[in-house]
Amino acid sequence: MELTGGLMMSQTTVAASDQKRFEPSYSPFWKGLGKWLGLSMLMLIYFPLIWLVLLSVSRDPLSGIPGDFSFQHYRALFASSAWHMPLLASVIIGLIVGAVCAVTATVIGRAVPRMSRPVPMLLVFVLPLFVPGMSMGAAIFIFSQSVLGLNLGFWSIALGHYVWGFPFALLIVLVVTLRFDQTLIEAGRDIGASDWQVFRDIEFPLLMPGIFSAGLFGFLMSFNEVMRTIFLRGTSETLPVWNWVQAAAQQSQVPIIFSLSSIVLILTLPLLSGVFWLLFVRLNKT
Repeated sequence: MELTGGLMMSQTTVAASDQKRFEPSYSPFWKGLGKWLGLSMLMLIYFPLIWLVLLSVSRDPLSGIPGDFSFQHYRALFASSAWHMPLLASVIIGLIVGAVCAVTATVIGRAVPRMSRPVPMLLVFVLPLFVPGMSMGAAIFIFSQSVLGLNLGFWSIALGHYVWGFPFALLIVLVVTLRFDQTLIEAGRDIGASDWQVFRDIEFPLLMPGIFSAGLFGFLMSFNEVMRTIFLRGTSETLPVWNWVQAAAQQSQVPIIFSLSSIVLILTLPLLSGVFWLLFVRLNKT
């Protein structure tokens, strides 16, 4: 009994000393600092977006101060057809890039964890994330013309967007595949299922949130891309490039661009929220 009591006192003393040693990290000062830094970052991220939406419904958005609210710039936007073709091009290219990203990221994402050295291979795949957009755009410009023989335009833009969006799609699929229970595949094979049946009936339903999220993220990365598109567009225009050209050439178009940018913002934020919901909420429930 005395021995047990001595052990418990010893453990309590050790725990108390450990708590005292790490106490500065959990003191009210650091908690408060983390809280206010977090709130400051949220303000820094979301306040400019809210300000943009408020300016888009202001009569004089070029003043930089919201006020005298009006939808006149939205009416001018919908009365113009100049942005219709760039929007259509962005949507079509985004859908193509999203679909290709989803398929290729799924195939490669299933293979990478089974490789003998997956980490170096993964680093090679995600390297484009760290290459400046200007450098990657110039490199794909040379490659598409000199090697592939592509004329600058629709398909060269799609190629550049795919190179940009694929690493993100692969990382999203890997979030799912690395958490996948491989014993389910072995169980399927034990009952005589073919590889195709195992993928169709076991893997695909469980990987579906990651596959869909990868495609959606690929679409969004393509839809909002500017830097690489500038090098690869030729005479073609996507919506972000059209916005950039109009803002640089005609100051009178800036209020309309504010309105169009606000619409794009309101549409894309729910899509991004859907991606993270699929990955981190539905996947955990699954």
